[in-house]
Amino acid sequence: MKKIIVLIDFSEQSENALKVAVSLAKKHDSEILALHMLELNSALISSEAGMHPEQTVFFLKLAEKRFKDFLNKDYVKDSTITPIIKHFKVFSEVNEVAKKHNADMIIMGSHGTDGLKEIFIGSNAEKVVRNAEIPVLVIKKEHINFKIDRFVFASDFKEDKLPAFKKAKDFAAMLRAKLDLVYINVPGDNFLSTADAYEQINVFLQKGNIGAEVAIYNDYSVEQGILNYSESSGADIIGIPTHGRKGLSHFFMGSIGEDIVNHANMPVVTFKI
Repeated sequence: MKKIIVLIDFSEQSENALKVAVSLAKKHDSEILALHMLELNSALISSEAGMHPEQTVFFLKLAEKRFKDFLNKDYVKDSTITPIIKHFKVFSEVNEVAKKHNADMIIMGSHGTDGLKEIFIGSNAEKVVRNAEIPVLVIKKEHINFKIDRFVFASDFKEDKLPAFKKAKDFAAMLRAKLDLVYINVPGDNFLSTADAYEQINVFLQKGNIGAEVAIYNDYSVEQGILNYSESSGADIIGIPTHGRKGLSHFFMGSIGEDIVNHANMPVVTFKI
């Protein structure tokens, strides 16, 4: 892992994300790209719309000063950090920055149960997740020394999830964490008998040439199943696959993936299918 993007809005949540980024960077000799997006848009920075270029420069200089103060912390010493300031809150730009710098991961902070807030001022982190081509790690609280021992990856184990699984496997190996695979079985149209569920899982494992065991966990909803299984198994982090801009995978049925990110007490990492 050579480069990590950490999203900064100068809040407590983004400082929690920065601490995790620093912890990982020191262990893997990585560079940190600290990315901040200004609360400006094309209308505001257009002189025809009333804001003059010198006002834009003022906001840029203000952001640069806040960046300097924000990064002036003892725990970031001896870390390689490159500040990046973008003019707009355009979430696709996060992915563009990642591509330009060949970044391996995005780390962001979140309030959690109050919704994904303040990663950028007044916006939603799920937009970053949907645009990101690389894994996105969402941090809920402060971690002085970020260490993961048990990593739960939840999936429906259909063939289209193989790319996400391979990324999750690499992520677990990088962290030297035990990868725990789980299929959540719920009542309703998507219910499978134990035999049918294992048949679907075995096809997935064979196509991916994967030598691993998958637990089947029964619950009333996919979201609760993932959360309950992860907590009962002593997990340190939850991994979920996403379709990105096309919306969350069929496995998550709407906003379940976002709900997991919101309601989980532990870090959550998403992987693009």
